[in-house]
Amino acid sequence: MTTYQPPTALPREVLNHPEMRAAIVAHDFGAVFSLARDLAKVSYSKIAAECDLKPERVGTLARGQGRITSYDKIATIADALRIPGHLLGLAPRDWETATSTTREGSETVRRREFFRASAGAGLVLGLPELAQLKAGRQIGRDVPDQLRQRTARLRRLDDVLGGGDTYRVYLGEYQATKTMLREGSYTEETGRALLSVLSEQAQQAGWAAFDAGRHAEATSLYEDSHQVATEAGDTALAGNALAFLAYQRLSRDPTVGIDIAVQSCGTAGPDAPPGVRALLYGRLAWAYAAAGDADETERALGAAESALSEDDGTPQPDWAAWDGNGLQIMAGRCWTELRRPLRAVPVLEDFLSRYDDTHARDKSLYLSWLADSYLTAGEIEEAASATGRALELSAGVASVRPRQRLAPIFQQLRSHRDLPPVAEVLEKARA
Repeated sequence: MTTYQPPTALPREVLNHPEMRAAIVAHDFGAVFSLARDLAKVSYSKIAAECDLKPERVGTLARGQGRITSYDKIATIADALRIPGHLLGLAPRDWETATSTTREGSETVRRREFFRASAGAGLVLGLPELAQLKAGRQIGRDVPDQLRQRTARLRRLDDVLGGGDTYRVYLGEYQATKTMLREGSYTEETGRALLSVLSEQAQQAGWAAFDAGRHAEATSLYEDSHQVATEAGDTALAGNALAFLAYQRLSRDPTVGIDIAVQSCGTAGPDAPPGVRALLYGRLAWAYAAAGDADETERALGAAESALSEDDGTPQPDWAAWDGNGLQIMAGRCWTELRRPLRAVPVLEDFLSRYDDTHARDKSLYLSWLADSYLTAGEIEEAASATGRALELSAGVASVRPRQRLAPIFQQLRSHRDLPPVAEVLEKARA
């Protein structure tokens, strides 16, 4: 059987053209479309039709006006032009073969193998109630704990994979629990516990959607999580749902983002576990930093540190497994955002020296903040080095966030391309 080849598919020599590679890595789709027309004779009308874009939108992008950041749209463009997923920070596309996209033994291959083994085991070895549920079936009181443990195990996938890989898995778990609540029979106590699990699963799926660039789905899931947690009387999870919503709103409306972050801490309340309060105050600090308020940032970081000091060893919720390391990296990010490199760089360098490369997405993100602080401090060569490591780690990770974080850093580095380390990392991006 012949595999469908879209009329916009770019030949290998065009994909390997230095300008095209640089444009793809930078997510500069206007330049990609322009080069596709010039080098492969693919018309803008064909690009528009295959990429589900309006023809005038293609022309506007090609003139350097606007950007495309939606995960779904980026994936559509990758499929239409036959751009390998790893060049765009996506998981390998369905049409790709293993030999054309990866080398045996590469980190990307290992991540995918881990995903298949872990996610596959999780879905096949699910609870009998999930597989055999019938309307009115009695749900035992031990089921919520079993589901919570299962959710915790699946959360480990997020340590090594991006949201583009995990979203469907997490969403499936959330939808299965919703079915259980709708069609099963259970006591009032078990029902509240199931609602709490459902809220946790909604947040997990929402986070994966956010990481994959599916912002509308993420918002909907966070809002559902908040509603369900409130119904269950789980104030800690309700507060965390608000913290996620605040994180999303910051880029559009910092004032509203801060208000929601403040509300998240108040909703969880002073009786929430120390790890939960530390997590929420840390996210509040980030909200203040994004708005440029250094004093409130420091106060929120102090509140997070104070909460952690109250930890008496009592088990914390798995979703709030935050410790001094989490607070340290949050502080480094905040001081970077506030343009305080003397405070940010030592914190980030110390943390990253101990952080394992298997956490590829997160480490590449943290390296991007380190590179950002180096640039603020005028340490261009160090910024180039950190950017290069971030670029290496982000390859093959199905998350849009590392590339989004690195794009403005590459832009700043281009004005220093006469420096050998900068030229090297820019060449690495092109290659």
